[in-house]
Amino acid sequence: MTDTTRLYATDLPEAEWRKSSFSDAGEQCVEIADVRRTRGFIAVRDSKTPTGPAIAFTRAAFTAFLPHVTNTPAS
Repeated sequence: MTDTTRLYATDLPEAEWRKSSFSDAGEQCVEIADVRRTRGFIAVRDSKTPTGPAIAFTRAAFTAFLPHVTNTPAS
């Protein structure tokens, strides 16, 4: 089991990180990796520090988080 209290992107070698298509050239963005199949969570990291810390979200927590960072209402 992954220790999500001290999670770094480098702890997730199987992760396929994706940056939003809405990301700007100013590098003010995050990347996500869906590692639910192998780890049971969705990971988020700062695109400027790809080997730095990552945040782990359950599916429910990520769904609740999305409306706060997008223009999409929660479903």
